[in-house]
Amino acid sequence: MGPTRKPNVCRRLSRRALGCFSRDAGVVQRTNLGILRALVCQESTKFKNVWTTHSRSPIAYERGRIYFDNYRRCISSVASEPRKLYEMPKCSKSEKIEDALLWECPVGDILPNSSDYKSSLIALTAHNWLLRISATTGKILEKIYLAPYCKFRYLSWDTPQEVIAVKSAQNRGSAVARQAGIQQPVLLYLAVFRVLPFSLVGILEINKKIFGNVTDATLSHGILIVMYSSGLVRLYSFQTIAEQFMQQKLDLGCACRWGGTTGTVGEAPFGIPCNIKITDLPPLLFEVSSLENAFQIGGHPWHYIITPNKRKQKGVFHICALKDNCLAKNGIQEMDCCSLESDWIYFHPDASGRIIHVGPNQVKVLKLTEIENNSFQHQISEDFVILADRENNKNENVLTVTASGRVVKKSFNLLDDDPEQETFKIVDYEDELDLLSVVAVTQIDAEGKAHLDFHCNEYGTLLKSIPLVESWDVTYSHEVYFDRDLVLHIEQKPNRVFSCYVYQMVCNTAEEEETINRSC
Repeated sequence: MGPTRKPNVCRRLSRRALGCFSRDAGVVQRTNLGILRALVCQESTKFKNVWTTHSRSPIAYERGRIYFDNYRRCISSVASEPRKLYEMPKCSKSEKIEDALLWECPVGDILPNSSDYKSSLIALTAHNWLLRISATTGKILEKIYLAPYCKFRYLSWDTPQEVIAVKSAQNRGSAVARQAGIQQPVLLYLAVFRVLPFSLVGILEINKKIFGNVTDATLSHGILIVMYSSGLVRLYSFQTIAEQFMQQKLDLGCACRWGGTTGTVGEAPFGIPCNIKITDLPPLLFEVSSLENAFQIGGHPWHYIITPNKRKQKGVFHICALKDNCLAKNGIQEMDCCSLESDWIYFHPDASGRIIHVGPNQVKVLKLTEIENNSFQHQISEDFVILADRENNKNENVLTVTASGRVVKKSFNLLDDDPEQETFKIVDYEDELDLLSVVAVTQIDAEGKAHLDFHCNEYGTLLKSIPLVESWDVTYSHEVYFDRDLVLHIEQKPNRVFSCYVYQMVCNTAEEEETINRSC
């Protein structure tokens, strides 16, 4: 555990006022965030539950905005008390927003309109329209009709803030066709766009005749990832596919003749034809087999994490080099725990190349380093470990009395995620304040109590703990967001009842001084 020096907020504020910074444009912002981090973590700072609401539709949160009614109503959580930013007109079920992404203005790009420099919500509707909506007013700025030949349902970033992928629902065919054994050749479609201004890259079909018995496919960082029911994961270059198999380049808003029909690309009812049709298997970049298709890439240099494709290997993770598939030294990670819920592992989102391994009673942060005198192989070692606050004794003794009056003592082991012991449920990273946030839950009597802990991302030191006032039912679905001076808890209860609890940072120095004066 390394030393943690407490920053002096007054000194930082004085230096900021005098302009004592280097010529780096980001220094002022980093200094401001350093001041905010010091305020968040100081002892007198509290987080107060300022707002609670409930909804019959899912609740989403993104960058200080809370979305209700399928993204039709937006509430700002930046103010001391949440306030309504906008509410779009009511619409039919076929026009509802099914998925959305928040787009923020890129740094250094010259955009055609002044409104383009403000944040936008890129939304996908149930009737296949792709919308760009102002994130502050709810006004529709751009709209594109995708296609009449499939149902698009999911939005994701291919390249964050630059390229989006719109994925269709999987084409299972009709019930009659399935009973007759007739398979649909096209499993799904992927529409790829560059954002602001919107420009079409192309629409790609995933065809079973080419790829085989595919269960799913997605696009990430220019890589087409194809998954199979056997656990096989295959990677292809999307750029190579587009260059090799694009039938015709299409431009939004331009006239086009396709299949004997003429129309405008991106306008109803013509939409966008599928212009990337793979006729032969493209060059394979990488292939690996993993349990439940679990596959991640990250680290410095590139490594990947998989679980061996055997059911009994669940909870065992292999960390291997991407260039030669060699297992890293100490690359088999298995947490020594006995629990109902399995542990999980992922590359640290802070781009440090580290790995976070989360179990019910501990959070391990692992680092990837070169082996001494062997720069070609790397090893996994512990950077730091966060442990749950619980008793060391896992054994529980139960006394029973038989009919003859004899006392029998039985001993059994508690599960590592036993609800009466503190258990880790959520681990996240606040990139602007460089803090790890950990949600720990303990069952007290009939209800569960949770608290959110802030840990130093460099050393793992506990800096702050915030109790959540609402009860925590471990059988419900939960999301917790920590964003600068805001903590937000979204809970999904049975019968599609969603609850949202908003906490704001408050400094209680005045209240403490008043309490001291009263006691004096």
